[in-house]
Amino acid sequence: MEDSTGDLARGREHYRLKAWGEAYTSLTRADGRSPLGAEDLELLAVSAYLVGRDGEYLDALDHAYRAHLAASRSARAARCAFWIGLRFLLRGEAGRATAWHARAGRLLEHESSECVERGYMLLPVAEQRLRSGDTQGAFSIAGAAANTGERSGEEDLVAIARHLQGRARLHEGRVKEGLALLDETMLAVTSGELSPIPTGLLYCSIVECCRSVHALERAREWTAALARWCDGQPEMVSFTGACRVHRAEVLQLGGDWSAAIDEARRARERAATDRPSAAEAAYQLGEISRLRGEQAAAEAWFLSANEEGREPQPGLALLRLAQGRVGAAVAALRRVVGGTADPLVRTRLLPAYVEILLAGGKVEEARAASDELQAIAQRFETGVLCALALQARGTVELAEGNATAALDLVRRAWSIWAEMEAPYQAAQARLVTGLACRALGDDEGGRLELEAARRMFAKLGAAPDAAHVDSLARLDSSRRPHGLTPRELEVLRLVAAGKTNKAIAAALRLSEKTVDRHVSSILGKLHVPSRAAATAFAYEHELV
Repeated sequence: MEDSTGDLARGREHYRLKAWGEAYTSLTRADGRSPLGAEDLELLAVSAYLVGRDGEYLDALDHAYRAHLAASRSARAARCAFWIGLRFLLRGEAGRATAWHARAGRLLEHESSECVERGYMLLPVAEQRLRSGDTQGAFSIAGAAANTGERSGEEDLVAIARHLQGRARLHEGRVKEGLALLDETMLAVTSGELSPIPTGLLYCSIVECCRSVHALERAREWTAALARWCDGQPEMVSFTGACRVHRAEVLQLGGDWSAAIDEARRARERAATDRPSAAEAAYQLGEISRLRGEQAAAEAWFLSANEEGREPQPGLALLRLAQGRVGAAVAALRRVVGGTADPLVRTRLLPAYVEILLAGGKVEEARAASDELQAIAQRFETGVLCALALQARGTVELAEGNATAALDLVRRAWSIWAEMEAPYQAAQARLVTGLACRALGDDEGGRLELEAARRMFAKLGAAPDAAHVDSLARLDSSRRPHGLTPRELEVLRLVAAGKTNKAIAAALRLSEKTVDRHVSSILGKLHVPSRAAATAFAYEHELV
C-alpha cells in the first residue's frame, strides 16, 4: 500500500491549484495513514470548509490547535482557536464561540504586545460592539486591529478590520465613508491578496452591506466579481449558494426573471450546508412567482423560506393582497414592522406597507409610513432609497387627492429607476404617473403612461400588473366624467350628506387639513364654486 507521502504531496498541490475537492480527499487520506502536522491540518481544514464539510473543518482545525499546543506554538494555536470560535459565531452558537475565543485569549497572555494574533482577537470584540449599537467603539477597536495587521503585514487581518469599520460607518448613516472603506477592502479581496476563507466571507458580507443600504450599483459590481471568483473554483461549495442568491437578485432587478429563477434554484442546490442562503433563495423564488401571478407556487416558496428561518414578509403580505385578503396583509405587515427596529431592515418593509395600507383605506397610516421612509432615505442618501421614498410619497399624495404633487414625485422616482435599469419599478412609477395625469384631467397623457407601463409589465411577464393596467384603461371618461379619485368620491358623498369637514375627518380617520385639501380638489375637478354645487353634481351624476 502506498504510504501517505504521495497523498500529502498531491493534497498540497491540489490546494495550491484551488482544486478543493481533490485537496480534501488527498489530505484526508494522508491523515488517515499517518497523522498530519499542524500546518497540513490547517490546509485540510480550509479544504473541508470550502467543499462544505463544516464538521470536518472544525475537527481538522481542532487537531491543528492541539498540534500547535503540543509543539509550544501558543500564538499559532490561538489563531486556530480564533477561527474555530468565529465559525461557531457565524453559526449562531455564541456559547462555543465565546469559549474558544477565551481559550485564545489565555494563550496570548504571555505573548508580546505586537503579536498579530492579538489583533485577530480584537475582531470579535469589535463585532460585539457593533451588534450592541456602539458603532464608535466598534470603529476604534477595528482600527486598532487594522493597525496591528499593517505593522505585521497580515493582509487578512487588515481587510477584515477595515470591513468592520465600513460597517460601523454604514450603521451610523455615514454611507459615503462606509462604502469607501468597503471599496478599500474589496481592492484586497479582488486582487487575490487574501486567503480563501476570508476572501469568501468578505465578498458575501460586503455585497450584503451594499444591499442593506440599497447601494445597488456597487452590489451589482461586487456580485459580478464574486461570481467570477466562484466560477474559477468549480469544486468549491461554500459561498456559491450565497453568490447565486445575489446573482438572482441582480437579475430580477434588471428584469431577467427567467435567469433569476435559474440562479435561485441553483443556489438551493449548492446551499446544502448554508441554510440562510437556501432560505433567501426560496424567498426570491416566491417573489418572482408572485410577480408572475403564480400564486400557488409563490405561497409554497414563501412557506419554505419561513420553515428555513427567513421571515417571508413583505412578499407573503403582498401575495395576500393579490388574493384580495387585505385585512390579513395589513395585519401581517403591521406585526413585522412593529417588531423591527433596524431602520435599514424597515426600508425593505415600508414600501409594501404603504401599498397595503392604501389598499385597506388607511391613508393616514400610509402617510406616516411614507414619512418614515423619507426620513430614512434622507439619512442614508442612496439613489434607490430616494426612489422608494419618492414613489411611496407619490402614491400617498395621489390617494389624498393631491395629484400635482404626486406627479412630480413619481416622475422623479421613475428617472432614478430608469437610470438604475430597474424595469419593474420603473413600470410601477409610470402606472402611478398615468393615474395622476388622469386625476388632473389629462386623459391622453394618462393613457400614454398607462400603455407604457402595460408594455413594460407584459415584457417582464408581470401578468397581474398588466391585467391591472387593462382594468384601469377600461375606466374611460364616459364612466369617469368627474375625474375624482376613490378617496375624493368618499369625501364628496359625505359632503352631499351634509357633513362638515370636521365630521368627515372623524368618519374617514383623516386630518381636517387633508379633508380641506380633498374638498378643494373636488371643487376644482368638478368646476363648481361651492359645496352645494358639488352636492348637486353628485346627485345629477348618481354618485350618491
